[in-house]
Amino acid sequence: MDARTVVAYDRPVPRYTSYPTAAQFGPSVGPAEDAAWLAEVGSRAATFYLHVPFCRQLCFYCACHTVAMNRQDTLDDHAAALKSELELVARFAPEVVVGSVQWGGGTPSQLGAARLLSVGRRLSALFDIRSGREMSMEVDPRFCNEALADAMAALGVTRVSLGVQDFDVAVQQAINRLQLPEETAAALQLLRRVGIRHFNIDLVHGLPLQTLETLSSTLDAAIALQPDRFAVFGYAHVPWMKPRQKLIDSATLPDATARAAMADLVERRLLAAGYVKVGLDHYARPGDSLARAAVAHRLRRNFQGYVPDEQPWVVGIGASAISCLPRGYTQNVAEAGAYIRAVMQGSRPTARGIAWSAADRLRGDIINELMCHFEVDLADVCRRHGALIQPLLSDTTTLPALIGDGLAALDGTRLSVTERGRPLVRSVCAAFDRHYTGGEGRHACGI
Repeated sequence: MDARTVVAYDRPVPRYTSYPTAAQFGPSVGPAEDAAWLAEVGSRAATFYLHVPFCRQLCFYCACHTVAMNRQDTLDDHAAALKSELELVARFAPEVVVGSVQWGGGTPSQLGAARLLSVGRRLSALFDIRSGREMSMEVDPRFCNEALADAMAALGVTRVSLGVQDFDVAVQQAINRLQLPEETAAALQLLRRVGIRHFNIDLVHGLPLQTLETLSSTLDAAIALQPDRFAVFGYAHVPWMKPRQKLIDSATLPDATARAAMADLVERRLLAAGYVKVGLDHYARPGDSLARAAVAHRLRRNFQGYVPDEQPWVVGIGASAISCLPRGYTQNVAEAGAYIRAVMQGSRPTARGIAWSAADRLRGDIINELMCHFEVDLADVCRRHGALIQPLLSDTTTLPALIGDGLAALDGTRLSVTERGRPLVRSVCAAFDRHYTGGEGRHACGI
């Protein structure tokens, strides 16, 4: 990508893990709406996302809703609250089927083996769980022991995402995450020994002190671990939102041109290693379920990234967890203490959300297609939503510039993101975002 394009499009844009994005969530959606929308899921399948907002220690780069927490009583209280929230969900949606389960955070394993088993068993007791379902869990390899591995096997975990970010010592020191490659390899070996077969490795480019050379060495070490998938995210530097990022010296961050070169290096190296690219920032072995979903046009994008789930609904459990329900998005209160208090009082802990309008549903489908498959038949989407294509195109005022710059192409009613434009697919999506103003301070830059 030429330097002019890099500079022109290095501006804040949403990651489009949802549409509308979380920036549009508000207090007009609360517990009553959440309960009513949950009931409308009926007997359909949904992904259950269980969020644990705790880590052993904090990494400076992280923008997740998490705090360092090692107090056993607080961990006990949170596990009890997760079970109580599951019981509340069962009250409003007793027939919902668990299509898949995702444990995220923070670091879910920070709950410890016994608490994880307790929560998992309550989930199984309350709901019909689809046979052959996937259960994934995020794990910090530095704190993976035999008790945790045995508990994960007993829970039925089928896939583990191992956080790495970067293996270079100077980069690790800058982000407060010292992690030897040998620790990650040992965790993989331990988890494979208890019968878990599928693994993702999470990396980040654009970190402080990171260079093309250090990133290349990290890729060497990560590829040698032979995971099924990689998720390689661009670092989002938003210190005005996440104060811990102020501990990172912004002068040590790669500029837009360097970040673009890093993204290109990641793609070239992982493709050469036999992975296929899935969407914007995921890579998978050709036989992996994510790669197959991309080929079959069944890929979805949600707050956990790209998923091969056919079901659109997500039931979020835990502090700050987001649900995707038939009428819109709801989000639980973010602060762990407030979450625990709300649930223990028998109330849905919903703090905010947004109800979809007809325009949101239409534009959300377009954005999902672009983020997942880099193309969309606008006429077909409009037809399914009972909308006219011409008013939609007239309202996408930035689309002509994107086409003129060679980042997108419009052939009749089929819009595609060009090979050159794929690293900037979020900017193409922003052309259809009726909420986006271009100046929101909560989004990271587009490269």
